[in-house]
Amino acid sequence: MITHTMIVSFDKPLPDTELDQYLADIERVMLDSGLTQSVATGRHLPIPGEEAIPALIATAIVQVTVADTDALAKAFSAPGMHEVIDRWQSRYPYRVAWANHEPLS
Repeated sequence: MITHTMIVSFDKPLPDTELDQYLADIERVMLDSGLTQSVATGRHLPIPGEEAIPALIATAIVQVTVADTDALAKAFSAPGMHEVIDRWQSRYPYRVAWANHEPLS
C-alpha cells in the first residue's frame, strides 16, 4: 500500500467556499478513477508567525491511498484529473509538494 500525501499551497488566500470546492473536486476525481483505496482532505491549521518561515506552507493537505506505484501513476492520468488541476490552477494558482510513502502508523 502506498500513501500519496500532497501539501497544497495556494499563492493567495481564497474564500472558504472555494477551498471546500477545490478539495471536493480533487477527492471526486481521485475516487472516480477507481484506483484509490481512500482519499482524505483537510485544511492546514496555521500557527502565529509561520509566515516568516522560508518554507512551503500548506493551505490544505490531500492524502490518497493506492495499492502500489502503478495505481498511483494511473490515478494521476485518469480522465478528468488534468482538467480539474488546470481549472483550479487558472483560477487560483498553487504549488504542491508531495511524498509517496508507506503508511506511517
